[in-house]
Amino acid sequence: MSTQEIPEENLPAGQDTAHGAVKVADNPFADPGLPPHKPRVQDIDERAAKRSERAVAFMFVLSMLATVGFIASYVIFPVDKNVYIWPFGHVSALNFSLGWTLGLALFFIGAGAVHWARTLMSDVEVADERHPMAATPEVKAQVMADFAQGAAESGMGRRKLIRNTLFGALALVPLSGVVLLRDLGPLPEKKLRTTLWAKGKLLINMNTHEPLRPEDVAVGSLTFVMPEGLSEHDENFQTEIAKAALMIVRIQPEDIKDKRELEWSHEGIVAFSKICTHVGCPISLYEQQTHHVLCPCHQSTFDLSDGARVIFGPAGHALPQLRIGVNDKGFLEAHGDFDEPVGPAFWERG
Repeated sequence: MSTQEIPEENLPAGQDTAHGAVKVADNPFADPGLPPHKPRVQDIDERAAKRSERAVAFMFVLSMLATVGFIASYVIFPVDKNVYIWPFGHVSALNFSLGWTLGLALFFIGAGAVHWARTLMSDVEVADERHPMAATPEVKAQVMADFAQGAAESGMGRRKLIRNTLFGALALVPLSGVVLLRDLGPLPEKKLRTTLWAKGKLLINMNTHEPLRPEDVAVGSLTFVMPEGLSEHDENFQTEIAKAALMIVRIQPEDIKDKRELEWSHEGIVAFSKICTHVGCPISLYEQQTHHVLCPCHQSTFDLSDGARVIFGPAGHALPQLRIGVNDKGFLEAHGDFDEPVGPAFWERG
């Protein structure tokens, strides 16, 4: 369809109908402009503005309380405590409380900021032409002036209640990240420093569950024992045996090189922790001729004839020794607990 067939009144403005060419206008799209600004109720009624201010401050206060609740949850709820909460069912009390309190703390900061912006900050629309990426000094000065004007219009300096509660909420939220450091390891306690071994506790064979006599331990044999009073049916058995597991070996007294090891033994029967000092694996391999024990996880090797010192592998220190003797009934017994914590180093060991 040629230009001549189009009615003249339907042609775009600026078209040359004589030659069938259209002249492009300098700006073919009319500037619609901005709609007239309608003031909000907070702009004309100071009482409404005060109500909005209190609402924003209230949300910031709720955020602070939620953050305090997040921190308190770490102290109140044990890690292994489960509770029934409808409709979620049985859930971890700690995880549930941490999720809700942290979520509410962040939500109320966001909700308060949005309500503040929509009801109290200036809502006048400003149109500006695009400019090159490299701003001119004049533009930079204008930006700083606009920033100062925006700060003044936000009411940050004038509305102290909002400002102070916002600062309080923002200051408390990062504390949630500080208490998360607890998950890096157990809290400083003494539970890793002691075991169930104590003076007078009998050495119980883990296979027969019977107390041991010296004649039950043959030269060159390796026997695993646990303290008297500990049962495999106990709820805390795995926790306690992970610290108290013991291995006893009988060595000819003249083959024992370490003086203290000889003093803490009975007729060449020595007792050392079964827990490797590298990452806590149970030691189970014994070389009778060399008196070496080997950890199967990373091949750390200890010399049981020389204070269980490390002779190979990544373990950091020797196996702790348990001082043993014989009671009046002829059974092997402990003379106390280990003289140092068993297993690998831990962050509050010192």
